[in-house]
Parts: sequence; structure tokens; C-alpha cells
Amino acid sequence: MLKKPTKSIEEIFGRDGRYPLEAVQFVREGLNFAVERFYPGRSTSEGPRHVSGRQLCEALLELARNRWGLMAFSVLHNWNIRGTRDFGEIVFLLVDHGWMQKQPTDSIDDFDKVFDFAQLLQGDFSISQDE
Repeated sequence: MLKKPTKSIEEIFGRDGRYPLEAVQFVREGLNFAVERFYPGRSTSEGPRHVSGRQLCEALLELARNRWGLMAFSVLHNWNIRGTRDFGEIVFLLVDHGWMQKQPTDSIDDFDKVFDFAQLLQGDFSISQDE
């Protein structure tokens, strides 16, 4: 059951101070992008459309590359996003305050070292399945 938000996103992230609102909006857009990527054409009435931490990170990587190209690393770095764990920190702040949902098996650890940002955004652009 989704708990009702009691604070605005601006208040939550303003108080937290780690990430600007642009980073939060990017993660929220990335979630929509991931849902469309992994559940194309499926509506919410057809059941849950859950994406894993890894799936969200991969979608965010693709979205960043599409949007900013070679500048993607710099944009994310400017938003204090240094690794995939930062995506999880944003997601779980939203979950904790009722702006997103999670499954009982979901953990912030699902976002730990999903891939190497520097390598994938500044060098090799392929994701290894064993990372």
C-alpha cells in the first residue's frame, strides 16, 4: 500500500541537501522510461509494473546518454551522482516519504555498484552482464 506523501519533494530534498531537484526529476523520468522499456504498452490496470534497481539504473544510463551524450557524466557528477548507489538514495528517499513504492524484497543495496559510471559514461559504452 502506498503511503500518502506528507512533505513535498522540494521540502524532502531541500532538507536532505545531497541532490538537486533536477536529479530527482531525472530519476522520476527514468522510472517512467524503465517501465515503458520493460513493460511496453502495459497499463497499470494489467497489474504491477515493477522494475528492479538494476533495470532502473540501466534505463537511467540510457536516458542520460540519449539526453546529454558525452556530457552525461559531467551532468550527473554536477548533481552529486557519483555512482548507481546515488540513484538508490534518491529512490529510497522518495519511497520513505510516500512518493514511490517498493516491493518487500527491494533494498537500497540493489543499487550498489550496478556498473562503473566513469567507465560507461566516459569510455566503454557496453554493460557487462556479470557486473
